[in-house]
Amino acid sequence: MSANHPVTIRILDREYTVGCEPDERDSLLAAAKVLDGKMREIRGNNRMAALDRVAVLAALNLAHELQVARVENEGRDRELARTLGDLQRKLDGLFDATSR
Repeated sequence: MSANHPVTIRILDREYTVGCEPDERDSLLAAAKVLDGKMREIRGNNRMAALDRVAVLAALNLAHELQVARVENEGRDRELARTLGDLQRKLDGLFDATSR
């Protein structure tokens, strides 16, 4: 069983130490980079913007992007299941025709 290890991330020029599993380190650093980018985008040139407001707006934007991706994936999953079902019925039909 592996233990959490401290990882230092930088978001809007502030350092945070977060514990994570060693095999999740790269993913955590990538997520921090995405969050930092989104927060910088929202803050723009307004260096005086309240950090909590910028963080909430970034979280809301990222949650919306996640929700959109989930809906798109569900649609793809349904289409894939439908296509696989059609192929299975065709294969069953071919098998039935050749076994007669």
